[in-house]
Amino acid sequence: MTSSAASLVPVNTTLGILLAALLFLATAIAGWCHLDPHPHKSRAREILVAGLRAVVQLALVSVVIIWAVESVPGLLVFLVLMLTVAVRTAGRRITGNHTWWLAAAPIAAGVLPVVVALLGTGLVPLESVTLIPVTGILIGGALTATVLAGRRALDELSQRRGEVEAAMALGLSDRDARMEIARPAASDALLPGLDQTRTVGLVTLPGAFVGMLLGGSSPVLAGAVQLFVLIALMAVQAIAVAVTLELVARHRLYRSALSTHASSPSKSRRLPKAPAPTASRPGASNVGQ
Repeated sequence: MTSSAASLVPVNTTLGILLAALLFLATAIAGWCHLDPHPHKSRAREILVAGLRAVVQLALVSVVIIWAVESVPGLLVFLVLMLTVAVRTAGRRITGNHTWWLAAAPIAAGVLPVVVALLGTGLVPLESVTLIPVTGILIGGALTATVLAGRRALDELSQRRGEVEAAMALGLSDRDARMEIARPAASDALLPGLDQTRTVGLVTLPGAFVGMLLGGSSPVLAGAVQLFVLIALMAVQAIAVAVTLELVARHRLYRSALSTHASSPSKSRRLPKAPAPTASRPGASNVGQ
């Protein structure tokens, strides 16, 4: 068993059983309450697969990361792999057509300037193992903001198509008309980062802060690092949302008509047709008609 001084929770059989029970609980609730976006997509299955993938991926990363930090090429390959997986995940969450790869633009635009600033100022050396977790946190934040902004913007444009056409009829360009409708919805993607920053230390103690404290760092140093992470995340997510919104407004990142119909509950769940009226037979009584 690992002592509590080096780990937030002890790593033993009890932890494994509890994790399995929690994963089963999440899957069961999602299935029982039908928390699905449409009949052809199962959130329960996604939760189960996500949990199992996390186990396998963390086991592999624990081995690969040792190789990655021993050389600069290995470190760069690992960072590129992280970015690639994030782009694939974000793009497929937003759209099912060939434009998914454009999710690379908002994620890279948000993360690269911060990483370059860290390396340029010497706060994080290129060969430091610290670069991997810091970059991973930034990529994860950009991924979340890109997915939320993209999905909310495209959903809004689909539901308010008439307003977009009306704005265009009044003289606005295609880009400006879409921007007016999509901007308020896409901006909601910034709320998780804002709330986390506003409540830090009062509601939550984030991972970087707790991890440094458990590693023996002083509270001041742990707080400074966590403050950097939170502010950097807000910058990354603001850039990611802005770029995603621009791609959607310019119709570079979009959904095909087929994927729009498939994701819309009103399209997939059709009401039963009313029975056709029965023609009256010759000579039948018309009483009550």
